[in-house]
Amino acid sequence: MNQQLTVTKRNGRQENIDLDKIHKVITWAAEGLENVSVSQVELNSHIQFYDGISTSDIHETIIKAAADLISEETPDYQYLAARLAVFHLRKKAYGQYEPPKLYQHVARLVDMGKYDSHILEDYSQAELEELGEYIDHKRDLDFSYAAVKQLEGKYFVQNRVSGEIYESAQFLYILVSACLFANYPRDTRLSYVKRFYDATSTFKISLPTPIMSGVRTPTRQFSSCVLIECGDSLDSINATSSSIVRYVSQRAGIGINAGRIRALGSEIRGGEAFHTGCIPFYKYFQTAVKCCSQGGVRGGAATVFYPLWHGEVQSLLVLKNNRGVEENRVRHMDYGVQLNKLMYSRLVEGGDITLFSPSDVPGLYDAFFEDQDEFERLYVKYENDASIRQEKVKAVDLFSLLMQERASTGRIYIQNVDHCNTHSPFDAKVAPVRQSNLCLEIALPTKPLNNVEDDEGEIALCTLSAFNLGAINELDDFEELADLVVRALDALLDYQDYPLPAAYKSTMNRRTLGVGVINYAYYLAKNGVKYSDGSANGLTHRTFEAIQYYLLKASVGLAKEQGACPLFNETNYAKGLLPIDTYKADLDKICDEPLHFDWDALRDEIMTHGLRNSTLTALMPSETSSQISNATNGIEPPRGYVSVKASKDGILKQVVPEFQKYKENYELLWTIPSNNGYLHLVGIMQKFVDQAISANTNYDPNVHDSGKVPMKLLLRDLLTAYKFGVKTLYYHNTRDGAKDEQQKGGVVVEQDDDCAGGGCKI
Repeated sequence: MNQQLTVTKRNGRQENIDLDKIHKVITWAAEGLENVSVSQVELNSHIQFYDGISTSDIHETIIKAAADLISEETPDYQYLAARLAVFHLRKKAYGQYEPPKLYQHVARLVDMGKYDSHILEDYSQAELEELGEYIDHKRDLDFSYAAVKQLEGKYFVQNRVSGEIYESAQFLYILVSACLFANYPRDTRLSYVKRFYDATSTFKISLPTPIMSGVRTPTRQFSSCVLIECGDSLDSINATSSSIVRYVSQRAGIGINAGRIRALGSEIRGGEAFHTGCIPFYKYFQTAVKCCSQGGVRGGAATVFYPLWHGEVQSLLVLKNNRGVEENRVRHMDYGVQLNKLMYSRLVEGGDITLFSPSDVPGLYDAFFEDQDEFERLYVKYENDASIRQEKVKAVDLFSLLMQERASTGRIYIQNVDHCNTHSPFDAKVAPVRQSNLCLEIALPTKPLNNVEDDEGEIALCTLSAFNLGAINELDDFEELADLVVRALDALLDYQDYPLPAAYKSTMNRRTLGVGVINYAYYLAKNGVKYSDGSANGLTHRTFEAIQYYLLKASVGLAKEQGACPLFNETNYAKGLLPIDTYKADLDKICDEPLHFDWDALRDEIMTHGLRNSTLTALMPSETSSQISNATNGIEPPRGYVSVKASKDGILKQVVPEFQKYKENYELLWTIPSNNGYLHLVGIMQKFVDQAISANTNYDPNVHDSGKVPMKLLLRDLLTAYKFGVKTLYYHNTRDGAKDEQQKGGVVVEQDDDCAGGGCKI
């Protein structure tokens, strides 16, 4: 019957469906793959054909038929579907499978306004032709299906209204590389372009969404994270809101530090007016965050930070709660609650936490970040001053409310501000870290703005990338990769545009980078170690030591060539302090791995030549970018051997790397008995990581007799993270029984005071 069906060609002409042609394409896509059936894909496709079906719909039907067969037993269908999708995308982009020559392709897209004209200005035709000859378009066939769909949906230059695609993956990789190294000397730059192209297109280095989607286009803002601090004045609040709009519109995720805003009922102008408190201003920020769609790449999002001792904290903690009314909820942002040792001490001692408006307690807010001893001195002093407006709350009640809301929403985050400053690249006396970002891995100095053109304030940007641990054979592999990634990201800082003076000045002065990792779960499986039992501790210590060492070495090398960052003197590195000097000593009780690199020689080099970059590491979630490399997310254990992720193109199934070979070695999220082993590993990573880590906590209510997660367990995990020096906690994930899907929220937790009264140690 199918032989009688017709197909509508791209030019509108109709002819009989050519099943032999379809068979040849599927057979080509199946070459070299195991346990895939060409006939099964054909059968599943043919039953969906109809008379007059378009050529494009035939392709889409075949692709979906292959993708639907992806499973644990038959993982290679993810590559069969991917190859069919690559074939289809190239036909859409070029009208044929074979890509055009690089120079002609670039000239055409520059003429269309899709590519930045500087590419043709910076590179000669001969250079582009040389790069074109170097490109290996066969690498397109190494993508998984989920990767191709992410490339199509988020990364390829395209018309997002009409759906027209203008490029394929290898052009993306070579042009990102060419743009980043455009200002390098002509006698060396093509070498760097080729090497960086190889590292990214073979998935050794993973690039984040803003770089993948933006570099090579006329839009030049590629920093993933933007940190904006708000002061306690209308001018600063307005400047913060305007800054949010500028950066949300250019693909950045936002961190907003709003902890300085005075509490409800505080005096204004010596009592002339009554302050309306934080919530109206949070609503103002939320409107700014949601006013732009970021060009279809991703929606605007932000996390707002405030201290646990803020006078309005009991109202602020419930802002995402589904109960309540619009007037007392601000649900479309996330929140980061800031803690320190004194707050935890009050919890474990069974004491009270005293709440203040920052405006009523001079010096307290700044000391919270800059000097823990001074903070405690002032805090106790103000507690004992009856003339200061204050409210005492049992610490266990306040912490329980915090953890209840973290559990029920999944998105009330934790920042340990003392760890962010005592184990920091920055000298807290002159450059304190007062906030993190949307994903809780950035820890950089900020200063409030008084207006959007103010360059005395400081907006912190961080430019990200990641090493694919699955592609690492030996720790020394990091040496060349570190040199490439530091050079590329540092060059990007000069290449991109800056909408605001405070961001430009801060970036040029500090030149902050954040290199993380993907595929950690596969790395553990490949090495036969696990999250839960301590067997991965030594490997993790050795790996992250190597990462930080080689990144610092690369930054020293760049400083010798191009100079240290101008505010290197505001770093602890300038004092000769390295991450190995300031970590929490409690880690030594769970990991006795020695140091394997010559840190003393590196220390001397840093003090002699400085660093080009104030920061070098940050461990980000890499939800989307890890899919491009067919890798597991960041440092997270997978939820299943086959992950199922929703996208605008439907459900994407992705099988963990080398599943059939290492199935017994993988440890799945909901089979891990507790958070302890994971938190220990995060602490070990944090020993070396100079910024912070997007670390999650995970709970299965069904393993508890009551079907509820005990409050004492939530508090114990919080204290464990603090004990081992973890700076930040990101999502709180709760299993609700849905197979293989990430769930946040939905758990009811029990009130339990067992963690108070000295039962836990910090």
